[in-house]
Amino acid sequence: MAVLVDSDTRLAVAGVTGREGSFHTLNNRAYGTNVVGGVTPGKGGQDVEGIPVFDDWAQAMEQAEPNTAMIFVPPRFAADAILEAAAAGVRLVITITEGIPAHDELRVYNTLKRDYPGTRLIGPNCPGILSPGKANVGIIPASFFKDGNVGVVSRSGTLTYQIGNEIAQAGFGCSSIVGIGGDPVPGSSFVDVLELFQGDEQTELIVLSGEIGGSAEEEAAEYIAEHVSKPVVAYIAGFTAPAGKQMGHAGAIVSGSAGTAAAKAQALEAQGVRVGRTPTEVAELAVQILRA
Repeated sequence: MAVLVDSDTRLAVAGVTGREGSFHTLNNRAYGTNVVGGVTPGKGGQDVEGIPVFDDWAQAMEQAEPNTAMIFVPPRFAADAILEAAAAGVRLVITITEGIPAHDELRVYNTLKRDYPGTRLIGPNCPGILSPGKANVGIIPASFFKDGNVGVVSRSGTLTYQIGNEIAQAGFGCSSIVGIGGDPVPGSSFVDVLELFQGDEQTELIVLSGEIGGSAEEEAAEYIAEHVSKPVVAYIAGFTAPAGKQMGHAGAIVSGSAGTAAAKAQALEAQGVRVGRTPTEVAELAVQILRA
């Protein structure tokens, strides 16, 4: 098993005719993901190396029946693309686009909750989801990972790659890697993905990679204490970050004493989660548990 994407995934891509969209879509297809179409207004009837292009999501749903959307359009179009995919009945929307205005993210979040509760949004500003050996939707370098029993959920893409690669080098692998993104209004939280990993038979250990800013990691700690029986190890980026300064993602900013790496690590450790101070240490902790 895996979470969110697997061999049953039928992917359509908004922005498939663009340079970045086509590049990553074709990479996803080469990995084995079933790419059934793309959406670019005004370019319906064309194709990208055999991938049919539709003018809108309603047309794509009628003719190709995707169950997963990847959003790879410029920031000013991304909110409408997400909502159009949801309105067409797509159940999973993975948004790679970064730089979406926060008020657009808030509009999307509230509209999905109110009008399309059956659609799950991952992102924005995320690397996507990889289930090794099954499907890759996004920009995650699949060669870094092996199939296995570690579920990874992260606000950061590159830190995820390092942790997953070091786990693979130690001879272990991952069930799924889910990048939730680091924007102020993510479509899915740590808690949402922890729930999925807890219910996934393949996943035996969970790695949570967080960062400064916000309260998502503290909320995850509370959820873990009450609902997660599987071992969890964590990493928090930003132990040396200066207070009041944005570091990396738009949501990675500390205000006063709230949202610091130390406070997040303390909250997680209080619930029995082992927190590494470097990505390498996190991988080592995971391997220790797997070998026990």
